[in-house]
Amino acid sequence: MQHRFANPSLGLLALRIGIGSVMIYHGAQKLFGIFGGGGPAGTAQFFGNVGIPAPEIMAIVVGIVEFGGGLALIAGAMTHIAALLIAGTMLVAIVTVHLPQGFGGQGGYEFPLMLFLAAIGLFFLGPGHYSVDGVRHAGREGEHVIP
Repeated sequence: MQHRFANPSLGLLALRIGIGSVMIYHGAQKLFGIFGGGGPAGTAQFFGNVGIPAPEIMAIVVGIVEFGGGLALIAGAMTHIAALLIAGTMLVAIVTVHLPQGFGGQGGYEFPLMLFLAAIGLFFLGPGHYSVDGVRHAGREGEHVIP
């Protein structure tokens, strides 16, 4: 039963803005070295230390996925693709970096796990009406966008 304030599309917009903002922040750290990030060189060094293959390339790829994926989520453009790429990135981060630290505390996997689950949720739910994807698909027969 829905309550009188129910608006799934507005809820999805809030979720997209939240996840997208976090991903833009972390992508900017990797790509541009801002917000205390190491930039491509520092990220590649870290990736090499945790055993990620081709760390120089992967630093750029992950930075683009996080920064570009975050922008795409906020806009609600290519939401399914962005959400899936972000979920994959978070899964790799959990397994390679955060899992040994345990669930909570400094470096634990609770935060990347929440980002992973939220991205998976967006993948399955879609962006809602307040999105580029929602506008593009509005009125198409057989297309379902959450109201």
